[in-house]
Amino acid sequence: MELHVIERPANAFQQGLTGRQIQAVAERAFGPGAEVRSATELGGGMYNTTYRIDLAGRAEPVVLRVAPEPARQFHSERELMRAEYASVPWLAPIADLMPHVLAADFTQSVIGRDWMIQSFLPGTPAPELLGSYPKETHAAFFRQMGEITASVHAVAGPWFGPVGGPGHGRWSEAVVASLHLIAEDVESCGLDAADLRKAADAAQAGAQLLDEVTVPRLLTGDLWTVNTMLAPAPIPTICGVLDMDRTWWGDPEADWTMRMARAKQDERLAFFDSYGHPEITEASAWRRHLYELRHLGALRLERHRLGNEAGVDDSYRTVTEELASLM
Repeated sequence: MELHVIERPANAFQQGLTGRQIQAVAERAFGPGAEVRSATELGGGMYNTTYRIDLAGRAEPVVLRVAPEPARQFHSERELMRAEYASVPWLAPIADLMPHVLAADFTQSVIGRDWMIQSFLPGTPAPELLGSYPKETHAAFFRQMGEITASVHAVAGPWFGPVGGPGHGRWSEAVVASLHLIAEDVESCGLDAADLRKAADAAQAGAQLLDEVTVPRLLTGDLWTVNTMLAPAPIPTICGVLDMDRTWWGDPEADWTMRMARAKQDERLAFFDSYGHPEITEASAWRRHLYELRHLGALRLERHRLGNEAGVDDSYRTVTEELASLM
């Protein structure tokens, strides 16, 4: 087997597999006769460890995604791969853009970690190709993003909260629970989470405003440019969507995608040409500030995981500003 890995520090969050482990995974998925010709670790993601696998006798490569060891996962991010697997039937509106699941094993009996094998999507990761197109064509990309997001948000679910559960009957309960989990994770890192506890208290106090949202909608979790593939075309054309492992049921305005679409007053606003322009009320504006606090808490965790101390420090300032907007 040819094994090509990304060199990482010994204490890095993402931990690779040995050639023997990859072969064992292949045999579990495809049978004892499976033979891995080559395995190439792919960059781009910051959570799962991902490989392109070429198998003897199989014309097309496959993609192996391996979750972090259970002990390394935050409680607010626990079992994301299982969440993605549970989300697949609900993501039917964009099934033509997503890789197919070929095998999955959550027993952790082969390598001590969850893993999933998917079909290999053609195309080029958007971060590598989008910048090569003239700026005036980028609006077409974001209009497609709006269409994709709208089709996901149109799916109604059985409860609020994680797709795989635990579910909540009220949106306020799901938001408060999520903020408390993030705060607990921040504290487990030895960091102060008092500001995020205040955000959870504000969510509880504003439960009536949150519970104006009565229909749980499917949220992409973190869909943006890094999760898309582009086809060779005169204008940026999305041909694939990847890594839908942070899906949950809730208010579409709480989705990361909505935050990113509004982050800059530039061509990304074409997103709303196809998605539509949500009504802005005093209550919805308040909810947006609360959702931003949840995003900032999650970002604090990610920055800590990546060793971005300056980013962690800055998160306290931005959380303070958002908290003031709730008052």
